Amino acid sequence: MHVISKRKVSILILALILFPLGVYGAVYQATPQNYRDLLSTLQPGDILELQPGTYTRGLPIINMHGTAEERITIRGSGEIGSVILTGRSCCNTIQIKDSSYIEISNLKLDGLNIDGIDAVNGRGVTHHITISNLYIVGHGASKGTVAISTKGPAWHWVIRENVIERAGTGMYLGNSDGREPFIAGLIERNLIVDTIGYNLQIKHQISRPVGIGIPSGDHKTIIRHNVFIKSDNSSVGEQARPNLLVGHFPLSGPGRNDLYEIYGNFFYQNPSEALFQGEGNISFYANVLVNDYGDAVNIQPHNDVPKKIHVFNNTIVSRSSGIRVVGGDPNFPQKVFANAVFSGTPITAPNKFENIIDSYGKASEYLVSPNSPLGSLDLSPLPGRLTSASVDMSLVQEYTDSRFDFDGRLLSDMHRGAYVDDGNAPLWVLSSTIKNGGAASAFPENDNVDLNPDPGVVALVDTDLLEGVEVGDELNGADWSLEFDFQAGEVMYGDR
Repeated sequence: MHVISKRKVSILILALILFPLGVYGAVYQATPQNYRDLLSTLQPGDILELQPGTYTRGLPIINMHGTAEERITIRGSGEIGSVILTGRSCCNTIQIKDSSYIEISNLKLDGLNIDGIDAVNGRGVTHHITISNLYIVGHGASKGTVAISTKGPAWHWVIRENVIERAGTGMYLGNSDGREPFIAGLIERNLIVDTIGYNLQIKHQISRPVGIGIPSGDHKTIIRHNVFIKSDNSSVGEQARPNLLVGHFPLSGPGRNDLYEIYGNFFYQNPSEALFQGEGNISFYANVLVNDYGDAVNIQPHNDVPKKIHVFNNTIVSRSSGIRVVGGDPNFPQKVFANAVFSGTPITAPNKFENIIDSYGKASEYLVSPNSPLGSLDLSPLPGRLTSASVDMSLVQEYTDSRFDFDGRLLSDMHRGAYVDDGNAPLWVLSSTIKNGGAASAFPENDNVDLNPDPGVVALVDTDLLEGVEVGDELNGADWSLEFDFQAGEVMYGDR
């Protein structure tokens, strides 16, 4: 585990954290025999801890509600894989419906290759759902078998540190008709390998439903530090799908200004489609992409058109097209800059500047080891090869981690591509593993937080974040400023 550089953290600490007065819920130890009976009794703050074993009757979370202060937690005990939930032909393995403030973690979900069932499925109205540390296998009978899916209005979902192997589709968020929006999500540090269809798709959105509690204002969905691999098992021809596709937001009314921030991800191989496709409002930065078969980034019309687009500080090696931005609405900016692209056709875009480009075959003249297999693949720059004139990065200062590289190190305005040129090796080796570390962020490890806080403020309500911190380190004024450090494997939190 690597050590990540220290940064000052300024966060708003609620009195609830420093002086907790709440009553904690009960902790229930469950077995395959009694867990369904205990499940129906859970109240806000309760924890249902599943003991090692095989659970064959699914996990229905129906009309179950925690609160922002006291979530309902369902988790496996012991090592990952010691608690196994198996699929059933009748039902999705974990069915979440009309529920909120639920956390589910540390489980293995084995679909037993039963066709047409999802490992995790959200229906009805769901919000503030956390899905973490799941190992999902046996859900690859067809492209329509999905590891994690939502089929109803969903907001403030956190999907974190899950491993999905050879599913039909890794994640399918929102419905195909665009009427069940996925809003203000945080999708981070997942490993999705060798799906038939998409590793991840977030569907386009026709309009926002009213009267069901969706927060007002503009929102962003963050997709960061994930590993998207389609080197095997992919569908071809008309059934071919990108590793990641994001659709447009509502064309008018609430949600029209929402944004995807896609950064710090590793995209690897797709024999029949592009690595990424998108439309609408997108910031795409500090990603590393390798496709020895075809295209890397296609931002183009799908159900609507590209609108506000910023593509910057990515490193791309692809046999065909590198970055392609076409068909955009001329009333919005579409800018491509500060990238390092080595492709058959490096960049096609109406507004491109200060990129370093060359052919696919010349990547090794700029990068340490671009032709090696996973584990020794290294797309960091050879000394001095990916620096150039300063570029005005104030263009993208609104984005969460726009000044940090793929590994979370500070970028200067002279760097091109996803890595700092500082002579040091990358902190995370490009591989088929969960990516550890990452950039500092206003979106912390704890998801009990408004995803659109006031500038400079992050409101936390989880005392776990203070583990190992001495409050006396620095406590200043009314904003409760704390200064402390995080070590490797922890997401660091910083001022916006």
